[in-house]
Amino acid sequence: MSGGPVPPRTLVAVSSPTPDALLGPADVRELAAALGVRPTKQRGQNFVIDANTVRRIVRTADVRPDDVVVEVGPGLGSLTLALLEVADRVTAVEIDDVLAGALPATIAARMPERAERFALVNSDAMQVTELPGPAPTALVANLPYNVAVPVLLHMLETFPTIERTLVMVQAEVADRLAAGPGSKVYGVPSVKANWYAEVKRAGSIGRTVFWPAPNVDSGLVSLVRRTEPLKTTASRREVFAVVDAAFAQRRKTLRAALAGWAGSAAAAEAALVAAGVSPQARGEAITVEEFARIAEHRVGHDTEEQTRP
Repeated sequence: MSGGPVPPRTLVAVSSPTPDALLGPADVRELAAALGVRPTKQRGQNFVIDANTVRRIVRTADVRPDDVVVEVGPGLGSLTLALLEVADRVTAVEIDDVLAGALPATIAARMPERAERFALVNSDAMQVTELPGPAPTALVANLPYNVAVPVLLHMLETFPTIERTLVMVQAEVADRLAAGPGSKVYGVPSVKANWYAEVKRAGSIGRTVFWPAPNVDSGLVSLVRRTEPLKTTASRREVFAVVDAAFAQRRKTLRAALAGWAGSAAAAEAALVAAGVSPQARGEAITVEEFARIAEHRVGHDTEEQTRP
């Protein structure tokens, strides 16, 4: 269940609006100090302090004047303000109560002419199933590193109107999301993201644009939703079950890795042969389309999409 819009706090001091209204390093630190906020590792908080970087993210995301953008983890509002410069509307989802309470006041102070086009939901993004206002057309976010993949997949599944996505994640996660079959880092995130969208690396982000500076580099990942859903009689849940099983034991052949999923090694081999996939292949060589075909040939598979657990 999503939270409701959060009223602005009136006691938070904010910097005088800069000519371009975006937050710089001093603004971020001043806001954080006024709120008594110290970024926490538990929530993967690293605030962007460079205006050029957030504008670059908005450009790379191809945000358009008619877009309704959803942002996850807005923090102090660095990227939020840059999105509001371009998009028609921005809805931010923030789990931190203090940050959520302060963000509307920051928007009102620094970009008052756009404040009515901003909405905020104080909730865990993994629990959000609806958003206020028009349906989102784009997702742009600096995702907390520790929950980046599950949040991304949840948002793509829950909001099918999202056409374009650009997320900033840990560089290693970016590589995994954008990897293709045959790559050493191709795995569960790669296949599941590709179920929804065409995925590619869209750039790198250095450590110095964050406060505090993380111990890892960051990368941008672009996801453009498939214009036509993958053609398969298997449900998403069924396909993802095959993917999870295939990569749970990467070194094993699919015949062995899928034995538990199919009920036996012989049943797994039968499904693989029927799907046109070698039983001796391994998960890292298989496309999402092939995983879907394997799911279709499991004995007794259900052709109707099941409810997300």
